[in-house]
Amino acid sequence: MSTSPRKATHVAKTESPRRFVFLLLDRFTMLSFAGAIEPLRIANRVAGAPLYSWALAGEGGEFATCSNGAAFKLDMGLDEIEREDTLLVCGGIDVQKSTTRGIIGWLRREARRGVVIGGLCTGSYALAKAGLLDGKKATIHWENQDGFLEEFEDVKLTKSVFVVDGNRLSTAGGTASIDMMLKLIAADHGDDLANTVADQLIYSSIRTDQDTQRLSIPTRIGVRHPKLSQVIQMMEANIEDPISPADLADDVGMSTRQLERLFRRYLNRSPKRYYMELRLQKARNLLMQTDMSVINVALACGFASPSHFSKCYRAHYNTTPYRERGTQGGPAGARLSI
Repeated sequence: MSTSPRKATHVAKTESPRRFVFLLLDRFTMLSFAGAIEPLRIANRVAGAPLYSWALAGEGGEFATCSNGAAFKLDMGLDEIEREDTLLVCGGIDVQKSTTRGIIGWLRREARRGVVIGGLCTGSYALAKAGLLDGKKATIHWENQDGFLEEFEDVKLTKSVFVVDGNRLSTAGGTASIDMMLKLIAADHGDDLANTVADQLIYSSIRTDQDTQRLSIPTRIGVRHPKLSQVIQMMEANIEDPISPADLADDVGMSTRQLERLFRRYLNRSPKRYYMELRLQKARNLLMQTDMSVINVALACGFASPSHFSKCYRAHYNTTPYRERGTQGGPAGARLSI
């Protein structure tokens, strides 16, 4: 980064800096946190004025440790903040365990006072647990969406990289924090400043809340075949009620044998096998992220009986669904997000 950044022009004057309070949950994700705080620092630098300030908060008020083991000294505990502050909850691994009663109570109290509150990465889980996303649009890291959907039916979950719905904010994690912060900076001080910050970050493709967080199916599987992508999209959208290979083939205008050859050629497995792997992956997510019974997990993933589910699960993961959950220590010990 250059030592003499270009100064942004036409920056609106403010009486005092807008303050962000970052609530660092235990084992939060550093990338998501850094992607939120660094645009604020750079905005101050390129504007040549203290447009933003920030404070680090956490339960206990002393130190918070992120998922890579680095520790951060906190500025405050769960103290009352200013109504004009923006509170961002930084989540990461084991967010269910780190979302304590104290955290939930504090979030509810600050929400009642009218504070703008957001969740970064799995921080959206803490907001939802506190009931702050009911009736709101929100997003969360794609790896956590299956469990989130089962637990929080009143939240309008999207697959966007970030969501701003009134006084509730959420990001999908990773670099999505940068996109949301650039949007907030643009809203506060104009596009010129936001674009200058993006340039300083070497961030050339700014995403909007209309962009989805996962790669497209062709990019993900490394194959650009329109009919194959269409079939996989139908599979992913119909996990609870699987569609037969014959119907999948018919829907894209080919025979079952042609569909078999297509999957064998590009993915080295049958359509039935690929579909099964998708269903088992969702089942594993639900086992690790929710307290749903094994029977209900089986039904949610299109298995007619627990015994068939257990047999398929053991063949793929070399363990049973019951042992999987026991090994992980239940939902509280689940591996959530990056």
